[in-house]
Amino acid sequence: MSRSERYTQVAIILHWLIAFGVLWQIAIGWSMIEIPKNPPGQRVYWFNIHKSIGLTLGMLILLRVVWRFTHGSPPLPDHIPSWQKLASRISHWALYACMIIMPVSGYLGSSFTKYPIKYFGYTLPHWGWDAPAYKEICSQVHNVTVIVFMTLIAIHIAAAIKHMIAKDGVMRRMWR
Repeated sequence: MSRSERYTQVAIILHWLIAFGVLWQIAIGWSMIEIPKNPPGQRVYWFNIHKSIGLTLGMLILLRVVWRFTHGSPPLPDHIPSWQKLASRISHWALYACMIIMPVSGYLGSSFTKYPIKYFGYTLPHWGWDAPAYKEICSQVHNVTVIVFMTLIAIHIAAAIKHMIAKDGVMRRMWR
């Protein structure tokens, strides 16, 4: 397979780094829901870890989006049906949308509380204000997006497995 038929090394590294980070972040997010609010220490710790990882992923995602726009993606093999090419394009843009909405809605939701946003222990400037209604809207967007995102991730993984089994050359674009 030629270099023009594969994603760049930077795109591959960012893809897998973000993929593992997102899966870890979803696991942390779902487990945080079960942590009791009292005493607050453990819950605060995990929320701050979740926010810190989310901000880090947000920066990596921004880099990934910029890289994608400036470097494009390799074409799918000619033998892939046009409906699969369209489905791939739509699902990838939907994944990118979720990857942008998740950290933005999380950050904005955190900005509309009286609590500081901490990035791995360092307090970030607090530009927002305590606005429970705005925080709730952001939380709902965050929660709905995670469900859509998990559905898209499952479809993405299923499609990857399908292409791996079919050995049709699609997986080799992102996998060694």
